[in-house]
Amino acid sequence: MSNFVDQVRITAKAGNGGNGSMSFHREKYVINGGPDGGDGGRGGDVLVFADTNMHTLLDFRFRSKYTAENGGDGAPNRQTGKNGENLLIKVPVGTVIRDADTDRVVMDMDTPGETRVLLKGGRGGWGNTHFATPTRQAPNFAKPGVKTEIRTFRMELKTIADVGLVGYPNVGKSSILSVVTSAKPKVGNYHFTTLTPNLGIVRRYGKDIVLADIPGLIEGAAEGAGLGHDFLRHVERTRLLLHVVDISGSEGRDPIDDFDQINDELANYGDLADRPQIIVCNKTDLPGAEENLKRMQALADGMGYPVFAVSAATHQGFDALLDETAKQLETLPPILHYEAEPEEVPDIAEDAFRIVFDGAVYEVRGPEMERLIDSVNFDDNESLNWFHRTLRRNGVIDALRKAGAGEGSTVRIADMEFDFVD
Repeated sequence: MSNFVDQVRITAKAGNGGNGSMSFHREKYVINGGPDGGDGGRGGDVLVFADTNMHTLLDFRFRSKYTAENGGDGAPNRQTGKNGENLLIKVPVGTVIRDADTDRVVMDMDTPGETRVLLKGGRGGWGNTHFATPTRQAPNFAKPGVKTEIRTFRMELKTIADVGLVGYPNVGKSSILSVVTSAKPKVGNYHFTTLTPNLGIVRRYGKDIVLADIPGLIEGAAEGAGLGHDFLRHVERTRLLLHVVDISGSEGRDPIDDFDQINDELANYGDLADRPQIIVCNKTDLPGAEENLKRMQALADGMGYPVFAVSAATHQGFDALLDETAKQLETLPPILHYEAEPEEVPDIAEDAFRIVFDGAVYEVRGPEMERLIDSVNFDDNESLNWFHRTLRRNGVIDALRKAGAGEGSTVRIADMEFDFVD
């Protein structure tokens, strides 16, 4: 098995909420004690951490199921159950997590050291203490904790680099990376020497530039031929491409044909052909390079691509190439970030909720409202905004206003309380 894995599927489940307790106070000389059942504890969240020490998704081949701890049940004497322990999943920086069923982007872990919530634990159920009213002084029921579902996710590792080196196998990409950075990729005179993306950093004019040596592409790569999709995904984030060609044609191929073919594969995979390019003509120290360089220059002039003649073998020509690379990066957009896509929740039927006002709190009741609450991440502003839009779109805000709620009124949905914002 290869040590480099950049695409896996996992299943994950947040902890269930603990059940509320149905209990009544018992004490010597106290005949009819009131309800004192405690609330259930909250189930543990499933968290994701972007770990700079990880460079592959290999670990997930050996473990693909993740479950956070359930919350503890409530107990008598108003004792709240223990909250479940959160479960932390570590992934390499640059991992994009998608819902396996819908292909929806859930999160992009592109910030080193960042921790985000993948799944929230279920809320603990209320003990019977909460259900006591002046007319129901001995409620003999409690609320169960919220049960969570098993979810399936697809993880893709997309290399984070400013510059990607692309080209046919054996044109010298790894050699160039080793010359301009301190990276030590495997270098050999045969195809597919590079089987994983190699990263290196070069400092130019006080700024670090991250370069990625993308494994060699061949004809049909966009359809999966050769290394195909396994490594084209690592070009997606790059801001600039250094398109390396063997300008000497030392393996009997025409460098112009190589250049055209690789661009076709980039175009077939997506919009990668539109990515800014610098043409790097390597192996200029070999016979035949001079004539082919003139042909490549003529082609590049018509396309608006700069051309640089270099030799990784003799370490010549790289200062000018790096200067142009730094210059272009100054004007290019930042590295691509995959925005999370909100989860689609069906609209709430008009008769699926009702408003109850007890003189102090406006409570929105209904099972669909509880399911809606379960889908919201209250630690995320974007999720909160989506929640408010959903309430407005489904008429909940209008219903609250009609019931008498005004700015600052207290609104309760399930066991969450909010200030009414019109």
